[in-house]
Amino acid sequence: MRTFRRLLFACVTLAVVAAGGAWFWAGRQAGPVIEIRGPDALVGQSTSLDLMVETPGGRFSRIEITVEQDGQQFPSATFGQPTTTDPSNAEQFYVMHPIGKQAIPGLQEGPARIVVEATRPLLFGLREAVSTATRDVQVRLTPPRLAVLSSKHYINQGGAEFVVYRASPADVESWVRVGNVSYPGFPAAGAGIPGDDTTRVAFFALLESQDLQTPMTIVARDGAGNEATTTLDHEAFPKAFASSRIEITDGFLSRVVPPILAATPDLTVADPNDLVASYVTVNSDLRKTNGATIAEQSAKTEPRMLWSGAFQQLGNSQVESRFADRRTYVYKGREIDRQVHLGFDLAVTAQVPVEAAQSGTVLLAEYLGIYGNCVIVDHGLGVQSLYGHFSSLDVQAGDRVEQGHVLGRSGMTGLAGGDHLHFTMLVAGQAVNPVEWWDPKWMQDRVLRKIAEAGGTPP
Repeated sequence: MRTFRRLLFACVTLAVVAAGGAWFWAGRQAGPVIEIRGPDALVGQSTSLDLMVETPGGRFSRIEITVEQDGQQFPSATFGQPTTTDPSNAEQFYVMHPIGKQAIPGLQEGPARIVVEATRPLLFGLREAVSTATRDVQVRLTPPRLAVLSSKHYINQGGAEFVVYRASPADVESWVRVGNVSYPGFPAAGAGIPGDDTTRVAFFALLESQDLQTPMTIVARDGAGNEATTTLDHEAFPKAFASSRIEITDGFLSRVVPPILAATPDLTVADPNDLVASYVTVNSDLRKTNGATIAEQSAKTEPRMLWSGAFQQLGNSQVESRFADRRTYVYKGREIDRQVHLGFDLAVTAQVPVEAAQSGTVLLAEYLGIYGNCVIVDHGLGVQSLYGHFSSLDVQAGDRVEQGHVLGRSGMTGLAGGDHLHFTMLVAGQAVNPVEWWDPKWMQDRVLRKIAEAGGTPP
């Protein structure tokens, strides 16, 4: 009997010790990992909390979201154990929950704190491990303010324009929107205009494919999602664009198609031996792919003007094809494709030196599909120039060039019918008519005048 009691006592003692150890162990376990992924700093009318909670096995007791401001607590949401988690990681649970003014009417402008508390069960729910994450934010409910400072915005179809405006507060993003195309604004200091960071400048365009009634607005948006727009007063003028009929010969196909296919192995064609079908794929699909690459370069622009004055045309060159030429491609009397030629074809003689039209930085100097050996030069503020069909290149990406610097020699690489330079101007990756940029009067009236009227001195 005494032995039994001792054994029982030992078992009870062992159980108590084990339970105490388990309880102690549970008390030292970490709570769920909480990652507040957004907002970063601002909360507005319709801001949402972007939240990730991670816990072993994907099990937790609850998630509580609260917003604190001026001593008040605004409980926003409580979540229990989810029925579904991310299939790629069952231990992670994602929450997207509104915490803006529309969801919490009591919020006022000013500082606030987001508080997230998450717990996970331990010891069959007898104990919990708790984690807390906070983020200090500013509640901003007032939309940005916009004012156009420059005047006389005259824009040609297919052409570009320049605007000086104010967008406040200084931390807002802003851009010019023409139809469904956006053109970023830049600090006006980059155009030599003094003042605070609320003064901005932007180049924008009316594309050759857009009509004269296309709306033009300036848009500003802050980090809280508050947005303001104002109409950009302007006058648009029509431009007549030429149409041409391009005869495609077997000799041309044999010369241009195989090299392009060899240089662009990612391009899919049904039958490489069918040169006509392959040409159509190159002229349409590869043209679009190359256009996307060109547009990507616009994000690399410097936020300041790298030039002053008009751009220069290739010396002593003759124009073989103009901007926005509507081309119909015909093979043995049959129409096979239609495209718009968004540049100028300029010819002198074979393999002439091609000079930079203005100062800037080389962004791209490589083979680019239909353009063959191609160079793109960034001139700052979203303005870039493109040169195509080189026989050889004398620059590389990253080179700083001045107006007149030799980029390479003309040639007939890519979709070139003969030795010439394909040249175009780009605004935020959109092709615009180079004729304007070659014109000192246009540059003075459309750009430099507005900088001077804003109290600036162009670089």
